[in-house]
Formats: sequence, C-alpha cells, structure tokens
Amino acid sequence: MALISVKTIITSLSLFHITLAYFFYTNPNAIADQALVWVLGEAMGMSHTTAFATPSVPSSFLAIVLLLTGLSDLLTLSMPEEIWLIHYWGSQAPLRITLFASLSLFSFFSAPSHGRSGPGRMSHPLAPPSSAATPFATLTGADGLRNRVFFTFAFLEFLCWFWAWVTLKEEVGRFNSKKRRRGSSSSNGGFRG
Repeated sequence: MALISVKTIITSLSLFHITLAYFFYTNPNAIADQALVWVLGEAMGMSHTTAFATPSVPSSFLAIVLLLTGLSDLLTLSMPEEIWLIHYWGSQAPLRITLFASLSLFSFFSAPSHGRSGPGRMSHPLAPPSSAATPFATLTGADGLRNRVFFTFAFLEFLCWFWAWVTLKEEVGRFNSKKRRRGSSSSNGGFRG
C-alpha cells in the first residue's frame, strides 16, 4: 500500500508546475538560484546559465506552457476515477517518464563539463568546443537544453513521474480487484430463487 496516493502526487506535480509558471513569468532567476538546482548542477558538472537572469520572451512562453500543463493535469483528476486512473494516467505516466528520462540524459551527456570549455561528455575527442557557434547548434537551439536548470527540471520530473507510475500501478490493481468484488457480489446477491 502506497504512503501517498497517486491523486495527491499528481495534484502536487500540477501545483508545482503552476508555481514554476509563476516564477518563470515574474522572476526566473529565483529558479536558477535554488539550492537544489545548484547542488544537482555541481554534482553533475553542469554549467551555470545566465539565460534566466531576467524575464524574457522564452521564459514567459515556458510559463504559459507550464501553467496550461498544470491546469490540464488538475482538470483530469476531476473526471470519474476509472477514466483518469486507468485510461488517462495509465498511458501518460510511462510516456512522461520516457520523455523526461531522455531529456535529462540528453542534457547531461551533451553538456560541456563545468569549468572546461571542451566538447561534451559523449562527443568525439576532436570535436570543436561547444562554446564555438556551429551552424547546427544555432539551428537546433539545443544549447538552451544544456544547463543545470533544464537538467534539474527534467530529472525531477522523471523521478516524480516514476513515483506516480509505480503508485498508479498499485492503485489500478486495487481498483480492479474492488470492481471485480463489487461485480461478483451484485451478481450473486441480486438473484434469489
């Protein structure tokens, strides 16, 4: 039996997204200066970014995306339990785990190590430094995903969705067994001959 229900976990994640949306819109530097971002960034050797020093158009867009994600996730919890528990989050949780695991691995392995200007961890040894502007990096915008703020966000999302998915599997099993018991008791007690 889970200590915290999946509904509580998803509600907390939704409120976390709404809170992040507020800070990305008003003061993104408050997120970049968080102790958890600093500790994970230092532990993983991720570089510090100054892109979140002031509110900008991308941070405002990110705020709107996080706000809509948080509100829509909260709205799904108001549907009947069978719909959100089995059908919606049963497919959304593994998808989000895969997405955020891939993003955190990409961010970690493609970012240059903190304190050195050489190529990324998984790049060819003769590759040019990542600080050199290459046409491919300019076109893809991938450099914005190679910092400690993005890594921390993707890694925490991965951990939280994995926790939600494990709890979700337990609750789906309990829900199905309760549904079978209800179905068998109504079929046995409904007929008297």
